[in-house]
Amino acid sequence: MLTVDNIVLEYTKASGIITTASVQSLWRGYGEIKRYHMEGGKYPSVIVKHIQLPERSDHPRGWNTNISHQRKLKSYQVEKAWYEQYAHKIAKNCSVPSCYHAIEKGSELLLIMEDLDASGFPIRLTPQSIDLVYAKNCLTWLAYFHANFLGVEPDGLWPIGTYWHLDTRLDEWQRMENLTLKQAAKGIDQRLNKAKYQTLVHGDAKLANFCFSETGNVAAVDFQYVGKGCGIKDVAYFISSCFEEEACEKYEKELLCHYFNQLEVAIENTPVFQLVKEEWSDLYKYAWADFYRFLDGWSPGHWKMHNYSKRLTKQVVDELNQ
Repeated sequence: MLTVDNIVLEYTKASGIITTASVQSLWRGYGEIKRYHMEGGKYPSVIVKHIQLPERSDHPRGWNTNISHQRKLKSYQVEKAWYEQYAHKIAKNCSVPSCYHAIEKGSELLLIMEDLDASGFPIRLTPQSIDLVYAKNCLTWLAYFHANFLGVEPDGLWPIGTYWHLDTRLDEWQRMENLTLKQAAKGIDQRLNKAKYQTLVHGDAKLANFCFSETGNVAAVDFQYVGKGCGIKDVAYFISSCFEEEACEKYEKELLCHYFNQLEVAIENTPVFQLVKEEWSDLYKYAWADFYRFLDGWSPGHWKMHNYSKRLTKQVVDELNQ
């Protein structure tokens, strides 16, 4: 078993640990994230993500299957690969924490990372506190992220990014209640996966995974589901994490316009951008329907399954059935 405190002290060259505080437990008993305040050494504080793979995981919705377990194992390997191979290549407009050190031993993985609170990103927002300015700042982050990795192959990452994609969610697909959507699921998946313009997607770009500075600058965390995909999947998922039905309807055009304006600046190639925008704009409703498909099998009645998402999903199903 890894002796976490000793490893942290050894790597940071600190003379002691002043305090530790739990940031959050990892999903269903897979470990914990802690903040360490250090005395002396390289850093005043660090974030330590300690993954401990359990023999059994209890899931609140009953997803204690081998598929679920293997997906989670893969996700931590992907996150390690992301920090080792890709994070240093990211655009200056896309702040992410530095990973100072990674250790893997047996069923444990330890990531020692930059403390974003100490680096000027101490603010966390909720759907109740988010406004259009902050939402647009996150979409700017996504636009530069997608432009930065446009056409990049996902070596060591998910072949298909996002935690809800169909190939890894067959348990949920089997339990779907909307049979018409269930039949359309593979068609939706294929349309997204066969998009000509692919990039790396964050894969879990919800509001809770963005940190904010006092001036509104943005940093993102949690790269367990980063992989290949069309960037609009991140955009649709992010909007779904911020706004309820009425706001989605009201701000859809404004938010998408902002994202594509920022993407145009970031790509710096107008002909390519126009082709990307044309394809991804058309796939926005497919991205939304794809996530709706996951929710239908994972958590029927979820608050995101509102009339706005139903309308977009119906458009997609009708289009596929034509």
